Amino acid sequence: MRLILLGPPGAGKGTQAQRLVEKHGIVQLSTGDMLRAAAKAGTPIGLRAKDIMARGELVPDEVVVTIVSDRVDEADARNGFILDGFPRTVPQAVALDRMLKEKGLKLDAVIDLKVDLSILQERIESRIADAKARGGPLRSDDDPEILKKRIEAYRTQNPALVDYYQRLDTLKSVDGMAPIPEVASAIDRALGATGL
Repeated sequence: MRLILLGPPGAGKGTQAQRLVEKHGIVQLSTGDMLRAAAKAGTPIGLRAKDIMARGELVPDEVVVTIVSDRVDEADARNGFILDGFPRTVPQAVALDRMLKEKGLKLDAVIDLKVDLSILQERIESRIADAKARGGPLRSDDDPEILKKRIEAYRTQNPALVDYYQRLDTLKSVDGMAPIPEVASAIDRALGATGL
């Protein structure tokens, strides 16, 4: 099973991805984690990404796709994977599809967690309060200014991405505002409708 989870920061992608990982024995692939791991490992592509990130620039699509391609080839991804944080744009989606096709693979589904962006801020504030109450670490994207930028990027990029996957008939929309168990059930139903 090869999936993409779409949704803005705070939509619950991480929560749902972890559940799918446990249920289906697949791996969650976060592009941010992969970029950092490649940089730390000192691979040629990782060193290139590290230099770009050190300058505060966005890593070019071809570098990210190469890192995703290398990661998909690892043994633990053979049963399938969930992409988290990639693709963010239509050119990235096209590059991903091309790379998977070269490997004889294809996406099984793209799950779009629909969230009311006006309520999203409340959800993030609740998550921050819970983390502080437990004495747990805060996420970097819980910073209000970073969150604002990420939501704006999502707002401008996501409609074209959703349209792209709708045209390919792989998109399944799920109400991300429902309680976590209901979102999980809706995702299971959407995947069941695709024969997964």
